[in-house]
Amino acid sequence: MLLTAKDVAKAFRAGERAYPVLYGVNLDLKEGEVVALLGRSGGGKSTLLRILAGLIPPDGGEVRFKGKRVEGPVEGMAMVFQTFALFPWLTVLDNVALGLEARGMPKKERLERAREAIALIGLRGFEEALPKELSGGMRQRVGFARALVVEPEVLLLDEAFSALDPLTAEGLRGDFLDLWLSGQISTRAVLMVTHNIEEAVALADRALLLEGSPARIGKEIPIPLPHPRDPSDPRFRALVDQIYEALTLREEVERRLEEELLRLPDAPVGALMSLAEAIARLGGRADLPPLAEEEGLEVDDLFPLLEALELLGFARVEKGDVELTPAGLAWAEASLEERKVMFADHLLRRIPLFARLHRALLERRRIPEGWVLNRLKEHLPEPEAKRVLSVLLEWGRYAGLLAYHEGSRMLHLPPGPR
Repeated sequence: MLLTAKDVAKAFRAGERAYPVLYGVNLDLKEGEVVALLGRSGGGKSTLLRILAGLIPPDGGEVRFKGKRVEGPVEGMAMVFQTFALFPWLTVLDNVALGLEARGMPKKERLERAREAIALIGLRGFEEALPKELSGGMRQRVGFARALVVEPEVLLLDEAFSALDPLTAEGLRGDFLDLWLSGQISTRAVLMVTHNIEEAVALADRALLLEGSPARIGKEIPIPLPHPRDPSDPRFRALVDQIYEALTLREEVERRLEEELLRLPDAPVGALMSLAEAIARLGGRADLPPLAEEEGLEVDDLFPLLEALELLGFARVEKGDVELTPAGLAWAEASLEERKVMFADHLLRRIPLFARLHRALLERRRIPEGWVLNRLKEHLPEPEAKRVLSVLLEWGRYAGLLAYHEGSRMLHLPPGPR
């Protein structure tokens, strides 16, 4: 056992209020395995990874690396971030050697080690280049080289491939997997945060799913396929479907909790209409993985749209499939004006938060944006409150139930309100 987390908890604070993000997280990482950590956007995946790395402390519980309690950055672990995080004024060689310099390694030795890591990751000949002279894929390779040069026993990947275009990401994933399987790197275990389910099935030996709010490890799914893995293999597709299904299962208790906390999914109306139309074209029911692929949607894009369609009463998500309700099918096939009327009706009937806001508008005619934001901030952190407010404004304006004046920052009833 290389890395363990026991009963880890974390909350972020705004003033005197605490907002729990993680609670009771238990996790083990064993030698010789790649583990994928998945969950909904904003669910605490990256926060957990930073706690494991010793970059931020937990509020409760503990993390141990090789049996020793982690109380800060640990020699023996390294992280590759989603963003390239390179110093723009340093060459590739100097960026890679930086971690060795911080450890006090003599210059000649650290430059030699850095050159070896650069060659290993496929960038020989670019040692003196600056980051601005490199493509996105090459810059991320520098990030991998910088992590590998310190010869970590545990490598943490925080959506390390997500900022790249699909072909570049596939190439870098393949090269990294070759290094891992061939034993050319010192790393003994890998923990990767990803929102790409196919990526998890392609690389990992098992997948851990973060669930709930605050989040915890809710389910573990083994991925026992031999390498190399073929995405068209029925066993591969079955595992993708299984993870999709597990991620879309939501207990009613959790749903009620989120509604009480006034959370609304980040779902633009245009994207909702496009998704509903796509499901309608497929006969009103669709399997989530091929639907996501057809619409070019990642998990973090797809799930908020599905959640919004469910909340509005336009769809049901069950066992990795989505099915339009009769109302959802009618909405997808209606004219633009009919859609607005139907959306307004469902918004008032199905979203209590918006119904309360609309009643307040009917009573007062005009409401300051700040008044609404302050009500939301009583229950949510400020960034989340602002996000929910933006969703309320977009949905309400589309439905013709409210208007918003940018200059005065006032919400008011549109002419001829319902």
